[in-house]
Amino acid sequence: MRYRTLGSSDLEVSEISLGSWLTYSGGVEADATRACTEAAFDAGITFFDTANVYGRGAAETAWGEILSAHPRDSYILATKVWGPMSDDPADRGLSPAQIAKQIDASLARLRTDHVDLYQAHRFDPDVPVEDTVEALQKVVEQGKARYLGFSEWTPEQIQAAVDLAGPDLFVSSQPQYSMLWRAPEAEVFGLCAANGISQVVWSPLAQGVLTGKYKPGQPVPEGSRFASATMAVSKDLVHSDEILEAVQRLVPVAEEAGMSMATLALAWVLRRGEVASAITGASRPEQVHANAAASGVDLSEDLLTAVDQALGEVAVTGPTLAPLAREGVKHR
Repeated sequence: MRYRTLGSSDLEVSEISLGSWLTYSGGVEADATRACTEAAFDAGITFFDTANVYGRGAAETAWGEILSAHPRDSYILATKVWGPMSDDPADRGLSPAQIAKQIDASLARLRTDHVDLYQAHRFDPDVPVEDTVEALQKVVEQGKARYLGFSEWTPEQIQAAVDLAGPDLFVSSQPQYSMLWRAPEAEVFGLCAANGISQVVWSPLAQGVLTGKYKPGQPVPEGSRFASATMAVSKDLVHSDEILEAVQRLVPVAEEAGMSMATLALAWVLRRGEVASAITGASRPEQVHANAAASGVDLSEDLLTAVDQALGEVAVTGPTLAPLAREGVKHR
């Protein structure tokens, strides 16, 4: 496993990280969650990414039990705030009161006195950006988080926060990024790089689509993510016959290069120096080890050209508003 520096921080994160979005929040049982987490440590993965909203605390609780058995300095832990945490419509967002409440709740579930990275899961245009930035800074000042990040903010929102607090405010951005979803290349990568902010990307395997296991015109395989009602909630982002047909054209490209589809897809993401880590999901330990194998794999220019030719026009390339994200910035 290779490691990269996360933005302007002193954190060294594993190129492949383990996430818990649709898996350890309820889609995967406790024993499998533990097995996958221990497999991550075995593979040299030291970066674990979760969020308070995943299973409304379930994912944090699961990892709190498992990770707390490991020395706290042996892993880098990231969580997020913003999503709805109850049926109360006010129990969400990035108001100072909500941030203060949710960081304490997250730390209790995670069984730790601090997280290494605390991320605003989306921007909240209903709250003055000054209030949000000050509340996040307070979390760091109190020692409850070492560094701050954000997920799926627009360039306008990123710039507004940087203008307020300087480029050292954030060390990471977490966008969706894969061979099939290249939207952040258009604007976000460059803006963040200019401000010392690394990318920690989610869904680099397009929820498993880029492994090639889903075939056009065929039922989804038993036991796969899209066979689970719990884990198929975002299937429409990446699942269509046109996309699946394009991905099947990648299979011989990967075979000729002597690598698995997963390795090709993850190495493709990691080819960009702006990317510090690719967050992967796993429901079985062997998937964790297979994903970890992509660290350190270099792709030739010929191979990158072959990937683009195989995929054709199916990739999302222009600036695209992320799922659940909203535009706009409110000021005091």
